[in-house]
Amino acid sequence: NESEELEGDEAEPRRKKQRRRQIDPTTCERDYNWEEIEFMRALDDYKRDSGRMFPTCSEILEVVRALGYVQLTDEESQLLESIQQVEDEIAEGIEQTNSATLLPREQDQEQNSPVG
Repeated sequence: NESEELEGDEAEPRRKKQRRRQIDPTTCERDYNWEEIEFMRALDDYKRDSGRMFPTCSEILEVVRALGYVQLTDEESQLLESIQQVEDEIAEGIEQTNSATLLPREQDQEQNSPVG
């Protein structure tokens, strides 16, 4: 019987296993915010200037620090958070004041504008 003779590799061609493509999230097309773009440009500049296409973690940290980033102490973080809360409250108060004062002015403008 022919089917018995073609057992094994000859019976049916082996299918190649489909390899899953690994997707690197750092190279995906997406919209970057200005901080990310600034960092990528600074890192590219460092690579070009130093001639090192694969900088170490320490070298990357140098680039980050050169951009002005610092690690805050717990006390500094709490202080910054307090300042941001106060600034948010002030901004909220200004928005409420502006919206309250703008409405009567708009009404005055509507009443004084010529109709025609």
